[in-house]
Amino acid sequence: MAAECEEMRKIDFKSIGVLGAGNIGVGVVTDLVLHGLSAIVVDVSEEILQRAQVEVLKNIRSAPLLSKSLPKIRKEDAQARIVLTTELKDLARCDFVIENVTEDWDIKKRIYESLERAMPPDVCFGANTSCISITQIGSATKRPANVVGIHLMNPVHLKPTVEVIRGVHTSDRTVDILLQLFSCLNKEAILVEDMPGFVSNRISHLFMNEAAFVLQDRVASAEKIDAIFKKCFGHKMGPLETADLIGLDTVMRSLDVLYESFQDPKYRCCPLLRKLVHAGHLGRKTGRGFYVYPET
Repeated sequence: MAAECEEMRKIDFKSIGVLGAGNIGVGVVTDLVLHGLSAIVVDVSEEILQRAQVEVLKNIRSAPLLSKSLPKIRKEDAQARIVLTTELKDLARCDFVIENVTEDWDIKKRIYESLERAMPPDVCFGANTSCISITQIGSATKRPANVVGIHLMNPVHLKPTVEVIRGVHTSDRTVDILLQLFSCLNKEAILVEDMPGFVSNRISHLFMNEAAFVLQDRVASAEKIDAIFKKCFGHKMGPLETADLIGLDTVMRSLDVLYESFQDPKYRCCPLLRKLVHAGHLGRKTGRGFYVYPET
């Protein structure tokens, strides 16, 4: 054990794989680049990857203004630390992989089966999920001990704390590697056990979903609902603003996972929330959700 701990202290992260270049993936790449780490970013199309790089460079410029703890770096230096690719096999030279694909078990299962074939056997995977069991994700590989859960909050590079989830088979070595990576990013990890939704989403999604029911029942407008929680309880964002930031499609899928996992009607998705998703009104990323965002 002492030798293993010594090995952990000597890890020099040269390149981190980031699988999925959506909102969270962009935040992960931003965080890595700001802290001097290189990222190999994989997604299904060049268009998605180029759009993600544009967003990362925007974040790089604004980050020091939003947080004094984040360094200023040049655009050229940031670009030099980012490799964009549509080939999963290009992750084979990474020291660690952070997976950020959509909250859909069928998609995640296929991704991990592919990662299993592509990656050296000692590489660990950080499964970024808000609800799906880490033990279940680990079962899609022959290395469940190398799979650990990461629940990252948006915007990733501005959040100092991460919920980390240990699956049934997750090894101490895997947790130690992840904790060292987060130390490089100046992030605190709160370690919890594996159950669908973990701590944050078992609670927060009930919160957002019930706010949608209150709006649907016309008890109050979205602005008033959020104002009560900001002005009366001191929340930085109201529940409906938070849902728009996360993405209403992501919130809906997470609720569906929780409902399926626990078979508890308290997790039934509000019909209004599902209707907005079907209409393509997904929140900030589409310019409209519970609110309208003209600048998008």
